[in-house]
Amino acid sequence: MNKKDSLEVAWFAALCDDDYEFLGVPNPDLKSSWSHCSEIVKSADRLGFDNVLLPSGYELGIDATSFAAAVATQTEKIQLLLAVRMGEMWLPQLARQLATIDQMANGRLLINIISSDLPGAPLESGPRYQRTREWMLVLRALLNGQPVDFQGDFVQLSLDPPRVRTVSGHSPPFYFGGFSPDAKETAAEHADVFLTWPDTIAGVSSTVEEMRERASRYHRELKYGLRAHVIVRETEDEARSAAVRLLSKLDPEEGEKIRKRSLDTASVGVARQNELRESASKDGFVEENLWTGVGRARSGAGAAIVGNPEQVLAKIHAYRDIGINAFILSGYTHMGEADLFARYVLPDLEHGALYSNSSTQPD
Repeated sequence: MNKKDSLEVAWFAALCDDDYEFLGVPNPDLKSSWSHCSEIVKSADRLGFDNVLLPSGYELGIDATSFAAAVATQTEKIQLLLAVRMGEMWLPQLARQLATIDQMANGRLLINIISSDLPGAPLESGPRYQRTREWMLVLRALLNGQPVDFQGDFVQLSLDPPRVRTVSGHSPPFYFGGFSPDAKETAAEHADVFLTWPDTIAGVSSTVEEMRERASRYHRELKYGLRAHVIVRETEDEARSAAVRLLSKLDPEEGEKIRKRSLDTASVGVARQNELRESASKDGFVEENLWTGVGRARSGAGAAIVGNPEQVLAKIHAYRDIGINAFILSGYTHMGEADLFARYVLPDLEHGALYSNSSTQPD
C-alpha cells in the first residue's frame, strides 16, 4: 500500500449511552460519564488509533464539546473528531470554542458536521440542510480567519473573525454524513470527508461513485469514510459466538425503544440500515462477514464486520479498494473491542491520520 492509499483508523467514544456488554441491557459501569468515556479515548490513544469520534446527543449521554476540551489535555497523538450540530450554538462563539479546543489539542481537532433536528425544534429536510450549508460556509470562514458578511435564510452576520485561531490557522476539515438528496448535495459542495454507514461492498461502492459525481459538479474531490462496528476474535467461530452473545439478553421491545430514542430515526440512512437487516439471512449476515444484528438495538450505524483477524482485514481492504479512506469503528464493550482490534488487526494495517495539524483544507 503506498502512502496515498494509507487509511485513517478511528475508534468511537460512547458519549451517548451506547456501551454494553449485552446489547440493550444497561450496565451502570458502562453508562456515559466523564470517567468512563475519557478512559475509552485515552485507551484508543495508547493503542495507536489515529482518530476518535466524539458523538453528540441531547437526551442521551454527556456533552461532546465540553468533553473534547477536557480530553484534549489528557491525550497525546489521537485526533478528536467532534460532532457539532449545525444551528445549536451561536456561530461566533462556536468558532471561538473550536479554535480554543484545537489549541488545547495542539492541532488535533476535526469537526463532524451534524444536520439533525435540534431538540424541540424540528425542521423539514430542505430548510434544515439550507441552515447546515449556511453554517458550514460561515463557520469555515471564521475558522480560516476571514471576515464574514453573510445574509442568508438562517445566518445574518457581519463581523471580523475571532482573534483566537486554530494551530494551523485554518479550519479543521469537515466530516459529514447523510443519505438524503439534500444531505448528499450539501456534502458534495461543502464537506471534506463524506461518511457512510455500513453496507454491502456493492452498496458502499455505489455511494462513493455517486458522491464522486456530485462533487465533480462543484470541481471538488472528497475523501470517504465508513462508520461501522467490528467484532474480531482469534477464530471465526469465536467471533460469531461473540455476536450471538451480544444479543443473547435483548428484549425486542427494549431494542425498538432504543432505536426510537435518536433524533434521526426517520432518516434515509436509518431506513437503509433497516433494509439491510430485513434482507439478511437468519443468522443476521447480509453478506460475507457483515452482520446486521447490532441494528436490532441501535439507531444509526447498525452492522458490524465480524470474523477472525484475516477476515476483518480482508473486509477492510475490500472497502479500501472501492474508495474508503477512513474507518470509524466501534464494538461492545468499547474498551474491550478496541483492545482486541488493536491486537489482532491494527498492526497489519498501514494507517495514519488523513490530515495533519498543518493541513490547509479546501474552502
